[in-house]
Amino acid sequence: MIRLSKILLIVFVGLQGLFYALNNIVNFEAATSFVQGVLPMAGNEAYPNAFGPPVTSPVLIVIVLWGIILGELLVAALSFKGAYDMFRARAASPETFDAAKTWGLMGCIMALFVWFGLFMVVGGAYFQMWQTPLGGAAQAGAFQYAMISGVVLLFVNTKN
Repeated sequence: MIRLSKILLIVFVGLQGLFYALNNIVNFEAATSFVQGVLPMAGNEAYPNAFGPPVTSPVLIVIVLWGIILGELLVAALSFKGAYDMFRARAASPETFDAAKTWGLMGCIMALFVWFGLFMVVGGAYFQMWQTPLGGAAQAGAFQYAMISGVVLLFVNTKN
């Protein structure tokens, strides 16, 4: 039962990455507008002076959005590969099952890179996105996704 729970949690991490990537793709104009609202640091009245430059280039804004989408797709691909490997090893020895977790754990780590690293560290700390209502909402969501991915990482990584 524990092994199946671990597999299913990795599938959920993968679905989270896939669903966010697909939603960003089918809503590309809206997603671009969001990124365009964060990177130029417009509306940052609480901390109006940034230590680094804003990003205003439309080309760079689209590149950043595609980087986010690629990160989300990597969360999905790594997690699904891990869930598949874990499912195949579900009846194997504890050592074999633990070895099969590698790609699933990498999916969780990639989720931390995307939602903690990109959204909370780069978006929140550098671009100060927490200062705007839309940015603050996105950062709150990113916190939820990062933390649950971290919890899944810790749980799945426990020995069998």
